[in-house]
Amino acid sequence: MHFIKERFRYLFGTTKGLILVAVAMIAVTTALFGMLSGPMAEMGVREVIVRALGMDLHPAEREGRIIILYHSIAMAVVAIEVYMITSLLGMRAFYRKAVRVLITVGYLLAMIFGLLFAYWGHEWVFHGLYITGLALIFFAGVLLTIALWPWEKDYLLPGGKDGKGRVDLERAAFFATALTTVISALFGAVPGSYFGNGFEVFLAENIIRLPEKTTMEYSVIGHLHIMLALIAIMITLIIGRWLGFKGILHKIAMPLIIFGTIILNLGVWGVVTPLEPIAHMIIYVGATPAMLGALMLVIFGWDKLIREGVAGIEKPSGWQKFKALLRDPLRFGPLWQMVFMNFTVSGIGIFYAVRLDEIFRLWPHREERIELTGHWHVLSAIIATIILLYYGDIIGLKGKLRRLYGWAIIILSDLAFAAVTIFETKRLFIDEASQQPLVNTVMILMDFGLGMLLVVLAMVMIWRLADLFKKKGRWTEESAQELAEEVSK
Repeated sequence: MHFIKERFRYLFGTTKGLILVAVAMIAVTTALFGMLSGPMAEMGVREVIVRALGMDLHPAEREGRIIILYHSIAMAVVAIEVYMITSLLGMRAFYRKAVRVLITVGYLLAMIFGLLFAYWGHEWVFHGLYITGLALIFFAGVLLTIALWPWEKDYLLPGGKDGKGRVDLERAAFFATALTTVISALFGAVPGSYFGNGFEVFLAENIIRLPEKTTMEYSVIGHLHIMLALIAIMITLIIGRWLGFKGILHKIAMPLIIFGTIILNLGVWGVVTPLEPIAHMIIYVGATPAMLGALMLVIFGWDKLIREGVAGIEKPSGWQKFKALLRDPLRFGPLWQMVFMNFTVSGIGIFYAVRLDEIFRLWPHREERIELTGHWHVLSAIIATIILLYYGDIIGLKGKLRRLYGWAIIILSDLAFAAVTIFETKRLFIDEASQQPLVNTVMILMDFGLGMLLVVLAMVMIWRLADLFKKKGRWTEESAQELAEEVSK
């Protein structure tokens, strides 16, 4: 009993343990349900998995299954970000504990019972527990927003008028992102509440070319876009906090991120109002400063890595600075992924939006669906790689293992994402009759990159699982360290 109690306390009572559980849940879910994908179906793997596990995959229910799968993974990612926020930012002990308990129970209920409902018949009690999990996550978000209130006197910075302190703009950025995330969650919850009452499930990429869309359909499309954007903004703030983002660039970046986040949300919310015709313009106005804020972080972070790496050299050469920048992939990687995102997500998305009617709407609908699906998946996956790189640092990877883990994630993921980007845009430079050799190549690269990335993640998970069975494993050091940090606060 003591064996179980101590490990349970580590897994659900410490930041590293909570993140480990969530990462493991995502890894298992991704590996298992990835076996149902198109390439796996072509190789006959899907049929074997379906029969072995007794899955019920009715073709007419495919959209509903996919949406529950996406939400199950997304809720675990949101939980990981919440764990990071509650460990990095000061807040009252009650809020920290309440938020962690609620979001942990919430995402586990949503993931476990949502997937059981979607893929193993339709036991409606499971669906009720899935909804309960989502509700708990929403409530955790409300509490987190309250906990992050930037005008709380205990968290004001020195200075200000009359010496009463001034608002920490970084905390205000976290607050603005958390608040708008809670509000934007309603854009999916409201349509979801109408299922069975005149509203049917759909995938956004399937209705993109419909000339007329209902308010509910616009709401779901807006929900999809803004939640991904807010998850990306939040991980940017988390990485900035982790890297000690400060100085003049920090002072410029935080107002940009706050302004961009608010305007971006107003633009997305506008798609269900009479502002719909100009909503995209408002979104561009919001996205630009938010991306500039992230650029400020990249400049600061890379400059810091270079200065630390050449600290003992009087006049470092360009090559020495370059080696210093790349010497720690776990700190270089998150910033590089933010840059790489512009070539595989942001830049491609803006290009499509600007030339939509002139180029892309002239293509077959299937090609536009491929771009949209790839766009959302690559953004989600890049966020996941940033989380994995940060996780590698907080669990204390060092030396060759640290470099091997970091570069494996960066190289394998970027190989896959580059292949996806070529597949999305192939019609710009090759006709359909000549495309097959290119398609075969990028598919192999994509499958190899993602497959090997899962292998790396599986190796880390197995290592951490084996460590849990040790009486004096790494987990005991991590648990003791976190307890000491809490006592010192």
